[in-house]
Amino acid sequence: MTAAHLHPRAVLFGAAAAYVVIFLGLMFLESPGLGIGHFFYLPVAVIAIVRGSRGGATAGVIASGLYTIAVAANANLPTVELLTVSTPIRLVAYVLTGALIGWFAEQNRELIDRLELLVTRDKLTGLPNARGFEVEVDKRFAAQEPFAILLGDLDGLRELNSEDGHGEGDLVLVQLADTLGRMLGPEERIARVGGDEFAILATVRGKAAAGERANRLEQRLTEHGLEVTFGWAAYPDEGSNALGLIRIADERLYARKLVRGRRVGAPQPTNAVS
Repeated sequence: MTAAHLHPRAVLFGAAAAYVVIFLGLMFLESPGLGIGHFFYLPVAVIAIVRGSRGGATAGVIASGLYTIAVAANANLPTVELLTVSTPIRLVAYVLTGALIGWFAEQNRELIDRLELLVTRDKLTGLPNARGFEVEVDKRFAAQEPFAILLGDLDGLRELNSEDGHGEGDLVLVQLADTLGRMLGPEERIARVGGDEFAILATVRGKAAAGERANRLEQRLTEHGLEVTFGWAAYPDEGSNALGLIRIADERLYARKLVRGRRVGAPQPTNAVS
């Protein structure tokens, strides 16, 4: 990520200062053949990087106007040159430079945004992945408002993959992602954080409310033919950092699986062969 992307106001302030310095240099220091006006390309380029093609073109117009005013005010320069074809040529050069640099900057930003999206998205479901979930958790901590992390594990995925193939298992995971997404509120977030594990940021207050929400989600998913076991942890009741909350939710999840006989990887009972 570029410095211009991180501090656009500081960069624009610097470009404005450069305009002033170059303008004053043209007024008081310029002489025929010195070429101080070429330095206007620097602030034009900087503004284009921050503001894109339109901003760059506008910066070019400003540079051309300042150049014209400065030359007209400089007694050492013949103002007759302003009435020749060089003036519109300079305007076109400044504007095109700003527009082209701005266009390339916009394309670069779009590419970076797409790459960041790919890095934080799960390919199969399109949901945020573990990294994307961490970003959302950090936002909740910054807000310092109560929330809960729910960890849900799809029961029987390993057996489904073994019996019907991974393609069938993938379809079930996509169905689960879509179904869970429709069950959440507008301020809640969902992510796929493991092969068969999903995480939810729930807008609830306290451990009891988080447990009720998890049980309700399990019941509603069962109505859609999806068996999921949830664990949960509430902030700030049960922890003040992401690692601690996730550990509590994970321990609760697998404890509930053990109680239900749904532990991942547990051997399934088989009929005796006579």
